[in-house]
Amino acid sequence: MKKLFIETLGCAMNVRDSEHMIAELSQKENYELTTDFKDADLIMINTCSVREKPVQKLFSELGVFNKKKKDGAKIGVCGCTASHLGKDIIKRAPYVNFVLGARNVSKISEVVNVDKAVEVDTSFDESSFAFNDFRTSMFKAFINISIGCDKQCSFCIVPKTRGDEISIPPELIINEAKKAVATGVKEIFLLGQNVNNYGRRFTDEKIKMNFTELLREISKIDGVERIRFTSPHPLHMDDEFIEEFANNDKICKSMHVPLQSGSSQLLKAMKRGYTKENFLKRVALLRSKVPNVTISTDVIVAFPGESDEDFNDTMDVVNEVKFEQMFSFKYSARPLTDAADYDEQIDPKVASQRLTFLQNRQDEILDGITSKLLNQIHKVYFEELRSEGYVAGRTDNNILVKVKGSDELLGAICDVKITKVARLSQIGELI
Repeated sequence: MKKLFIETLGCAMNVRDSEHMIAELSQKENYELTTDFKDADLIMINTCSVREKPVQKLFSELGVFNKKKKDGAKIGVCGCTASHLGKDIIKRAPYVNFVLGARNVSKISEVVNVDKAVEVDTSFDESSFAFNDFRTSMFKAFINISIGCDKQCSFCIVPKTRGDEISIPPELIINEAKKAVATGVKEIFLLGQNVNNYGRRFTDEKIKMNFTELLREISKIDGVERIRFTSPHPLHMDDEFIEEFANNDKICKSMHVPLQSGSSQLLKAMKRGYTKENFLKRVALLRSKVPNVTISTDVIVAFPGESDEDFNDTMDVVNEVKFEQMFSFKYSARPLTDAADYDEQIDPKVASQRLTFLQNRQDEILDGITSKLLNQIHKVYFEELRSEGYVAGRTDNNILVKVKGSDELLGAICDVKITKVARLSQIGELI
C-alpha cells in the first residue's frame, strides 16, 4: 500500500475533515497512514486560517517537507488556507501537487491524481455526501452536522473559506452515530460552526429539524452514553435548547459559549448580534438550570477601537461568569474581513498587556475552581494512555482526569475520586 502522512492544524472540524480524507484515500486509492513524512508517498497539510500564525506555519512546513520528502512523494494543501489562497499556494510553492479547499473534502480521491489541481469552490454542496468511515479515536466519534457559516462576524474569515451554511441531513448524522456505536464508541461529538443553528438550511427543503430535535434523536440511539457538541452561538441559545441541555441525561454538562468581547459596543462592531447583557442573561439561565455545568469561551483582546472601558467590560463578564476554560488571543487581522479595514488598530504593546492581564486573572479564577474539586467523585470516560503509567479521560462536565492504570481502562466509565488538583488536569484514584 502507498503511505499517507497528514498534518492537521486548527479546529475539531479540521480533524474530522482529515479523517474523511483518510477514509476516502484508504478506500479508493490504497493509502495507509504513516507517522513519518519521510516514508510517505503523499504528504498533506490540512490548514487553518483563523489567525495569521498558522498561515505562516504552512509555508515553513511545506519547505521542510519538500526538502526532506522521498523521491516522487506528492504534497497537497487542504483546508481553510487552501480555500483562501487557492492557486497562489502553487505560485509560492511550485512543488505543491494539489490544493483542496475546506468545502471540497469529498473530491480528495479525484485531485490526488491530477497534478496542479486546484479545487476551492466555496459554493460546492457536499452536505449529502456519505464519506467512508475512519476515526482517530476508538472511543469518541466526531460527526459534522453542518458545513459553512452564515454569520458575518467582522473578524472572521471562515464564511469566506467554508461558504454558506448548509445542514447535513439528519439521517446521515444518525446513521453515522449508529455505525460508531456499533464499533464500541460511547461518546458522540457533534461539530459545526454554529451547531445550534442546525436546520436553518437543508439542500432538501422538505427536511425540517432543529438542533434541539437532533439532540433528542441522537440520544435515542442504543449505546450512545454521552453527547457533546461545539460550538453553539449565544444568539441561538433559546429556552428550548437550554431546557433540553439541562434535562437530557445523555448530554454532557459542559458548553463552549464564545463571548469574544464583553463590550456591547465592540460586539456590535464585531457583528455578533448580542449584547453584554444578553450574554450574561443566557449564561445565568444556563447555570441556574445546570448548577454543575462548566462553561468555556473564546475572547479576543485589542479588537480595533477597543478602549480601556471596553476591555474592562470584558473583565466584568470574566469576573461574573468565572469560565472554567478560556481560549484568549490578541486580535489578528484577517484578509477578506471587514475588521481588517477598521480604523483604530490597537498598539501591539497595549494588546499584549491586556492579554497578559486577562490570562493572569483567568488563572486566578481557575485556581479557585479547581481547588474545590479536591475529594469530589466523578464518572470519568477513559480515552487515552498517558506517560508515567496514567490513563486519561473526562468527566461528564469535561474535567480532564488522570489515574494510574493500563489500557484495560480505555473505553470504560468509572467512578474516580480526585486526589490532586491542578489547572490543566486532575489526578484521581478509582473507587
